[in-house]
Amino acid sequence: MSEPEAESKSRQKGSFVDEAIPHMDAVYRFALRLSGNNDGAEDLVQDTYFRAFRAWDQYTPGTRCKSWLFTICRNVFLRHRERGQRHDEILTEAAYEDPRALSREAPVFAASHDSDPEGAFFEAIVDEEILAAIDALPGEYRMAVVLSDLEDLSYNEIAEVMEIPVGTVKSRLFRGRRQLQEQLHEYALEMGYVSGAVGES
Repeated sequence: MSEPEAESKSRQKGSFVDEAIPHMDAVYRFALRLSGNNDGAEDLVQDTYFRAFRAWDQYTPGTRCKSWLFTICRNVFLRHRERGQRHDEILTEAAYEDPRALSREAPVFAASHDSDPEGAFFEAIVDEEILAAIDALPGEYRMAVVLSDLEDLSYNEIAEVMEIPVGTVKSRLFRGRRQLQEQLHEYALEMGYVSGAVGES
């Protein structure tokens, strides 16, 4: 490698560390909401940063790096999900032909039902009950709510990450928030976040 190439490579690495690495916690939180478990989130983050570094020359320095990373993370998640669905199809086909294959292979593809600890930092920001309600939202509503209300992205940034029009972002946010309101109303009353006296005689 020539000296100019080595210098360019060093600058690229330094820029990546300065701009991308500080958003790793945010990317992990987003990945956790997508995957639903720690192992899946860690895999997503690792793959996201690997792909981001390889494509760093396509990133415009000084722009919103977080939303760019979220876009990569979402695309990686969708690819992983497609591969997982294909694995399930292969497993089902194999089990149909040889029922013994199911017991041999099922542990490889079994979904994790472990608890989903968030870590002290994230717990301090969002209540576990609210996170559970967000996780229960349909996928596209959940993604819009997470990007807007947990990660503070703008409508335009969310539209870029999700590859949908801004109007669709607003619609999904409205519907997602409405479902959250309905799910969390009783909890909010119990915690005293809202009053149940409104409209009562």
